[in-house]
Amino acid sequence: MSGKPSLQSERTEAGEQTLVSGIRPVTLRDQLTVIANRPLQPRRNPNAQQKPCDVGLFDETSRNQIDLLDYLAEQQSPVKS
Repeated sequence: MSGKPSLQSERTEAGEQTLVSGIRPVTLRDQLTVIANRPLQPRRNPNAQQKPCDVGLFDETSRNQIDLLDYLAEQQSPVKS
């Protein structure tokens, strides 16, 4: 046995880096997992707020509209004196 322990190394963008024994290198899979678990962010405007759902059952403005049939019935009903 030689006095120097053999250390693993990996090639990175910053150059050759020595790994600490007992620690495994960060793999591409690990990096992609971190990216996939991030909260979604808008691409164009990072400060944009989500708009409320305004379709179908959740459409609050259409609930406040007068129905055309109700409007026509009101127009044709006799005027109360």
